[in-house]
Amino acid sequence: MTIQTTKSLVLETPAPSPEHTHQHFMNKLSVETDVADVRYDMQHGCNDFLLIDVRSAKAYGECHVPGAINLPSNQISVETTASFSKEQTIVVYCWGPACNGGTKGAARLSGLGFKVKEMLGGIEYWRKEGNAVEGTLGLEAPLIG
Repeated sequence: MTIQTTKSLVLETPAPSPEHTHQHFMNKLSVETDVADVRYDMQHGCNDFLLIDVRSAKAYGECHVPGAINLPSNQISVETTASFSKEQTIVVYCWGPACNGGTKGAARLSGLGFKVKEMLGGIEYWRKEGNAVEGTLGLEAPLIG
């Protein structure tokens, strides 16, 4: 009789030390923020960051976070960011969790020497959490593309 044991897929790769894990999550938090934190700061006048919607001009025009400026990720360059302060943190967002435009924008901006965080959830979760939007279509704007 053979007894078959199932090997844990979760534990196949051992968890690191608590110190390593702590550093990993602190690093992650240093480059990410979320909708709730951005909204909280905006509601409480903590506007020391520049909020950039990195979607297309059309998508931005239809629906965006109030106060955000538009700079599509593929247009980020030395010239298009010349007026930005390298002392001010920039927060970027895109469509939502399935879009990497925010990540691309953050990579381009940080490559130009800017301090950047990506707003997780993008405009999709901004809207899902019931926050106000601006734009020609407002909440009637499509959730994607």
